[in-house]
Amino acid sequence: MRTQQSGFTMIEILVTIAILVIGLLGLAALQTLTTLAELESYQRSQAVVLVRDLADRMNVNKGNLNSYVGVDYGLATADCTGLTGAALDLCEWGNQLNGAAEVTGGGKNVGAMIGARGCVVKMDAQTYLVTVAWQGLSSAGIPKETCGAGAFGAGALDAQRRTVSTVVRLALLAAP
Repeated sequence: MRTQQSGFTMIEILVTIAILVIGLLGLAALQTLTTLAELESYQRSQAVVLVRDLADRMNVNKGNLNSYVGVDYGLATADCTGLTGAALDLCEWGNQLNGAAEVTGGGKNVGAMIGARGCVVKMDAQTYLVTVAWQGLSSAGIPKETCGAGAFGAGALDAQRRTVSTVVRLALLAAP
């Protein structure tokens, strides 16, 4: 007469462990994607703050808006002492883009975005486009703004470029 066995067999335990491992790997991948999305969101919010900062500076100094036009601001930290007006605004903005406000103990800039650069383009007599470009962590399509184009890699790598823009308009004081 055979006795009936009860409990789990070794194969059932191995299948259970395999299913558990697959689930935990999926959870780890989800955590990694969440961290990347959080960093992308942080960089975008920093870019919005910096775009609005220069737009506000330009609105205060409307008499010299043409002095703000240029590309690739923020490539290196600069000394802004002795500068005034638009030159001071652009120097300080470039330092903010470069992350000069947050420095490690070793003196390395760690603030702002990855490879941030700024551009100001004159669109017409009263309209200027302020753009901040930086390198994202994944491909998301190539932005239509040309600021920073090709700076983070050509072709498919340019799809890692992110941009945030705002328009600054000079109000007309008299009817045309």
